[in-house]
Amino acid sequence: MTIREELEIREEEILAPWASLSVRSRGRNKPEEQCDIRPVFQRDRDRILHSKSFRRLKDKTQVFLSPNGDHYRTRMTHTLEVSQNARTIAKALRLNEDLVEAISLGHDIGHTPFGHAGERALNRVCDEGFRHNEQSLRIVDILEKDGKGLNLTMEVRDGILNHQTAGMPFTLEGQIVRLSDKIAYFHHDMDDAIRAGILTEEDMPDAITEVLGHTLGERLDHFIHDIITSSRGKPVITMSEDVAQAMKDLRRFMFERVYTNPAAKSQESRAEHLVEALYEYYMEHPDEMPALQRRMMEEGTSRSRAACDWISAMSDRYAIQRYEELFVPRKWSVL
Repeated sequence: MTIREELEIREEEILAPWASLSVRSRGRNKPEEQCDIRPVFQRDRDRILHSKSFRRLKDKTQVFLSPNGDHYRTRMTHTLEVSQNARTIAKALRLNEDLVEAISLGHDIGHTPFGHAGERALNRVCDEGFRHNEQSLRIVDILEKDGKGLNLTMEVRDGILNHQTAGMPFTLEGQIVRLSDKIAYFHHDMDDAIRAGILTEEDMPDAITEVLGHTLGERLDHFIHDIITSSRGKPVITMSEDVAQAMKDLRRFMFERVYTNPAAKSQESRAEHLVEALYEYYMEHPDEMPALQRRMMEEGTSRSRAACDWISAMSDRYAIQRYEELFVPRKWSVL
């Protein structure tokens, strides 16, 4: 018996009846030989963790563009916080932690430079539209490993695609990540906003603090405990009614005070202009895109989709560098 098979048996013995068992995975698009050590979801986790797309998250914006300070979140730290929240919940509910971690680590790898500002810009200029959750799936299916993709399991792919509010994953583990994503960004975006002087704890409405708590730590703890308590022993991931309503109120408050705040978003129009300028440039000069995009266009990928693939993969820093190289005049001299 292999180590993988021993671990699969352990899952069946320990996990809840409605957990996603590795041995019962719906499989991959391309069948492949099993690993002798790692069950399928652990293997997916490792593939995402070692991908280039995952590494680029460290230089992609979460909320604040180019902040002055070392402690503001990036897309990478957001991803790690989502993973930690989700694993805590999954462990308490005896669900599959490997699956939760794989979905968490992969859910945002399709994000553009400059966060949602970059996403809005590409969605506006590209005829085919652009949504980061769909791009995340496109990356793991097609773009990673020089066009070979990561060949992930159906459960991980579904969780990545459906992590936003409009979607609903078919696994309970995917549903945990979907809620953990919201909890994470409400928590850390408020922390960053307080650090930036945009908010104080005293600004939080009483209707929210009376339910969730009066500090960042209390609110995060309350969210996680409520999901565990409300879902324990049930084949469903849910919140109590009062906490679910408080989350809606918190979302409304964050949009009013942070996500549309001129102080936090003062650079976003410039970021959108930069992304749009890069898109138009590569639409006119497709031969200057990398070899992968050029090859995919030869194989039938549209020029607009290839341009989106290339630009969305850029980090904030690299996008600025390319813009400066292409559009900012430089000093010159005659030898």
